[in-house]
Amino acid sequence: MKAELRSLPRTLADLVAQHLVASGRFIDDDPELAYQHARTARRLASRLGGVREAVAITAYLAEHYDEALTEFRAVRRMSGNHEVIAMMADCERALGRPEKALALTKDKHVSELSEPTQMELLIVAAGARRDMGQTAAAIQTLDVPELTKRTRAEWLPRLRYAYADALQEAGRTDEALVWFHRAAGVDGDGVTGAAERAAELEGLEFTDLDDDDAVLDDEYFDDEDTTDESDDQDDTDDESADQEVDLDGSADEADDADDDSVDEVDEDSVDDAVDQADEEAVDDDSVDEAGDGVDEVEDVDGLELAEGAADSSGDVDVKGGAGDGVVGGELSKGVEE
Repeated sequence: MKAELRSLPRTLADLVAQHLVASGRFIDDDPELAYQHARTARRLASRLGGVREAVAITAYLAEHYDEALTEFRAVRRMSGNHEVIAMMADCERALGRPEKALALTKDKHVSELSEPTQMELLIVAAGARRDMGQTAAAIQTLDVPELTKRTRAEWLPRLRYAYADALQEAGRTDEALVWFHRAAGVDGDGVTGAAERAAELEGLEFTDLDDDDAVLDDEYFDDEDTTDESDDQDDTDDESADQEVDLDGSADEADDADDDSVDEVDEDSVDDAVDQADEEAVDDDSVDEAGDGVDEVEDVDGLELAEGAADSSGDVDVKGGAGDGVVGGELSKGVEE
């Protein structure tokens, strides 16, 4: 293809190449868009065999079989590439012309084709036979040694599937089931759907897991959200518990402070009571001494001395009562939030 593009002016060659690259990029996901890019390339460079082949293949995949057949014929004429015979025969089948499809399978260049193309041509030929109501001939066409060949070629699951499908149409259900299983065994990507066909013959049903997976995903995320909410609630409960602990701790500290204050008050009161008792004891002693003095004066000097002693006893300062005790300090309760 690069050699063909070199025959074009540089700017034109770049533009054609861009459309061919875009066509190849979309060919699997969007065959119609790929076909449109290929048609644009053909409009710019219709004499290039590679461009015509791109148009033929994309038209075939986009199910524009009439145009695809025309382009395949142009490819054979322009490039001498006969590998397109199998797709040409399939286009004839799709257009309702199974006899022409069978005629292409007997082309003189068939022996020159690669093994994959020959296998695809066998599948097309068997399909054409079935279109004509010749199911037994279709089974015979596909009954080739390649059915049991050990290979990972892409054509093997398709060949076995076509053989099993023809057997089922002929009413040979048990043999068809065996070959559907054999086709599924080499169809790792599940392109043919052989596993589903085998399950149907066995009376089993396949469930589309896409919707179930979506439901499971929604349930999973719902559970996850619920779990998150539960975790948040747990965190809130833990914070509340911590606050309760802080409040209890603050209350305990306040109680301890009250106890300390009470202890201080009691100690001060005890000290004042002791001081008062000492003072009262001192006053009693003074009174007793004064009384003794009066007695002595009465004994010695008589009544006048006694009166004098009594007057002198009036000068004795007798102190009674406890002094006022002042408790200093401030109780504070702090709650840390």
